[in-house]
Amino acid sequence: MNTRINISTGAKWESVVGFSRVVKTGSLVFVSGTVAVDGGSKVIEPNNYYEQTKFIIQKIEKALEQAGASLKDVVRTRMYVLDIEQWEEVARAHKEYFEDIKPVTSMVQISKLIADDLVVEIEADAVIQ
Repeated sequence: MNTRINISTGAKWESVVGFSRVVKTGSLVFVSGTVAVDGGSKVIEPNNYYEQTKFIIQKIEKALEQAGASLKDVVRTRMYVLDIEQWEEVARAHKEYFEDIKPVTSMVQISKLIADDLVVEIEADAVIQ
């Protein structure tokens, strides 16, 4: 039987919405939708698709490490963007981290994120080998 472990980072929205940043069950690790907000709820690089994507992936990497995983274990990413015309900026940052890993992925345009100046949100799923 797999043990479920919920990992929180203490971010404001975790308690408001009632979710965990990471859920680990067995060798599976799921990272919740992650945006470019620091620990103090400050938006990082407002409206900058490339920089927000880089910050988010670094934040996901830290969350994975808390679960005993790494970016190399990522098998799927889901990217939500406000303007699909900016896909190349998001893809460029994603490629910097995942070029050799090559997880399956999707990128979709959405109408709004939880805070102004946020333009990207990313989820990640990993399998620890």
